[in-house]
Amino acid sequence: MCGRYAVASSNPEIEERFHCDAGSQELLPRYNVAPTQESLAVVTDANGDRQANLMRWGLVPHWAKDLSIGARFINARAETAAETAAFRVAFRKRRCLVVATGFYEWLREGKAKTPFYFTLKSKGPFAFAGLWELWKSPENKWVRSFTILTTSANSVMSPIHDRMPVILSPETEALWLDPRTEEPKTLTKVLVPFPAEEMAYHEVRPGVNSWKIDTPECVQPLA
Repeated sequence: MCGRYAVASSNPEIEERFHCDAGSQELLPRYNVAPTQESLAVVTDANGDRQANLMRWGLVPHWAKDLSIGARFINARAETAAETAAFRVAFRKRRCLVVATGFYEWLREGKAKTPFYFTLKSKGPFAFAGLWELWKSPENKWVRSFTILTTSANSVMSPIHDRMPVILSPETEALWLDPRTEEPKTLTKVLVPFPAEEMAYHEVRPGVNSWKIDTPECVQPLA
């Protein structure tokens, strides 16, 4: 699964990497993004242009009665998302790139939980495969929200957890965002474990366990 991640890149770096417009919003570095918080996702507009928007993490289906259901939908299994009621329409119509620079996973041994931080050896921002939805509140306010797709763990992740977020390459990002592509069989082909040899990880301080701590120290290797 994916329950915390980091986005520590500047606007120009994100715009260059994802060929998108981040608008006038100033994106501050985040080192411990938690569910229900807002974070950056890249979508395509009606003209096929890429746009970066802040969205709430935890997909809220259009039929939901309130926002709280989003906490249950921070992740979607790649193997079943196309058929799951909460995700199937978004899978065909509303796919996105969730921008990240790394993510956390915890090794559980008895009652102990040891946090690890995973990155790409290439450094810089990358994209999780995501789905997004638009929900209208009882107060007539629109909320954009997203979920992160997960797949089986590769050999780097498997000693820590049996699932991992789907990390896309620049090539598969283009297919994932293509509004002309709606066939699940075509889309699921890119929802695979990222190559293990292109990833790195290290143990980090237990302070990251608290969503209230969001500082550069969160991602630093444990001394």
